[in-house]
Amino acid sequence: RSRATRTTRRERMSALSSKSIPRVALVKTRATATKARRVTTVTRAEGGASPWGDSTQSIHNGERSGRPRVSDSLTTPIVCTSTYHFKDTEELIAYQEGRYGSFEYGRYGNPTTQACEEKIRQLEGGEAALLSASGMCTATTMLLALVPAGGHIVTTTDCYRRTRQFIQTFLPKMGISCTVLDPSDYDGLEKALKEHECSLYFSESPTNPYLRCVDIERIVSLCKPTGCLVCIDGTFATPCNSRALDFGADLVIHSASKFFGGHNDVLAGVIVGRKDAVDKVKQFHNILGGVIDPHAAYLVLRGLKTLALRIERHNDSAMKIAKFLEAHPKIERVHYPGLPSHPDHEIAKKYMKGFGGVVSFEVKGDLWQTAKFIDSCKLPYIAPSLGGVESLIEQPTVVSYWDQGPEKRAEIGIKDNLVRYSTGIEDYADIEADMAQALDCI
Repeated sequence: RSRATRTTRRERMSALSSKSIPRVALVKTRATATKARRVTTVTRAEGGASPWGDSTQSIHNGERSGRPRVSDSLTTPIVCTSTYHFKDTEELIAYQEGRYGSFEYGRYGNPTTQACEEKIRQLEGGEAALLSASGMCTATTMLLALVPAGGHIVTTTDCYRRTRQFIQTFLPKMGISCTVLDPSDYDGLEKALKEHECSLYFSESPTNPYLRCVDIERIVSLCKPTGCLVCIDGTFATPCNSRALDFGADLVIHSASKFFGGHNDVLAGVIVGRKDAVDKVKQFHNILGGVIDPHAAYLVLRGLKTLALRIERHNDSAMKIAKFLEAHPKIERVHYPGLPSHPDHEIAKKYMKGFGGVVSFEVKGDLWQTAKFIDSCKLPYIAPSLGGVESLIEQPTVVSYWDQGPEKRAEIGIKDNLVRYSTGIEDYADIEADMAQALDCI
């Protein structure tokens, strides 16, 4: 540094020392000022001694008079609160009249959850979205909110067991009846719409476990003139592969535990679509209380950031393994909408950009030979889920329908030799090699 600069500094120090300020006091003053600046930055609290006692200060200090600014955080904060406060009655009344944005209570909303809902809403192209505690919570709340007592539902044969169970065993207690059709039975849908005052058509696409796909535009053209809402469960597709709302569906639901979360570490569900319909579901949701925890909402939010990357890998691996299995002599049949052999292949091509990460197939053998194949697989976990980074394998007969018995399983189309494989994002060569060695064991 220049001599002029050093001289100036010496002059300043000399001026300070000429005043009667002890050195210790000077250091203390500087430290206090620095501390005060830090406190102001973090809490914006007013200076001075607090009149409150230790317990009261422990509760309120650092928060009551000002909170840390979180808008600069790169990631969305996890807001852990069960309730929201208002500065005065005027602000509360403004909230009640819709002039002030807040949530009032944790069951009615959360900033972390809201950020996740908005991300999903835009991915699906819907008007509104609502997260809940699980996929089944979303499905059951939607059905209870949108179908009146004495109403009628049209649904499809191939679907998640618990959804079917709710529709066929619980809803009849409310006088709600249902027509259950093959996913491709559009004549049956037209007949049901003529014979009943249908409130809702509800189907997965692709379905579980046979991956059937429905003609959304055809269904919409039949349902809309009668006022019947169309809801598609897009869990197996995700908006990266198919957006049912773009083809006229009113609502889409997802088990966000699957591809949205993507890491097998969270339970969540979401409904997206027309605002008036989602609002009805939300009103009932506020009563039932199937609220997603903000930590879970954050995990879904984080998972969504890599959704497109993961789906690209899922699609690629599933298509390759489907082709490998279809050519294998120990496999009887492969169910994958990306294959020309699938009954809904043309429909899948119309509505899907990719065909998903799940492949179902039938082993040439009985229940126990199929179980031996599954037990011989070394890479996938034997587990009843899908959509995560880890590959999962299951035998629906054992995992989901063991309590049904052979006759009941046959009635609903669940074969003992059926296997469902959810591809993870492992290297494809490892997935195929493991599959090949397991088939060699039977």
